[in-house]
Amino acid sequence: MTPLLTCKDFLKDLNDYLDESLGAELRARIEQHITECPNCWVIADTTRRTIQIYKGMDPYPIPSDVESRLMQALEKKMAAKQR
Repeated sequence: MTPLLTCKDFLKDLNDYLDESLGAELRARIEQHITECPNCWVIADTTRRTIQIYKGMDPYPIPSDVESRLMQALEKKMAAKQR
């Protein structure tokens, strides 16, 4: 018997589940977990719907000043992690 899937396991594999790149056994375990866990069902459903909405939208360019500030913040955070 395979061990039950935890919510943490579900979240770890959610991206691959939504991309449909999981093996049949793990996919079945995730689908079983979703039917038994209302919180994870909401997460999967909301994420799936959000992806569908954004796939239908045209890209919106980030203003250059916002992109510059974002890149500076990311570089600062990465430098802090390397310490």
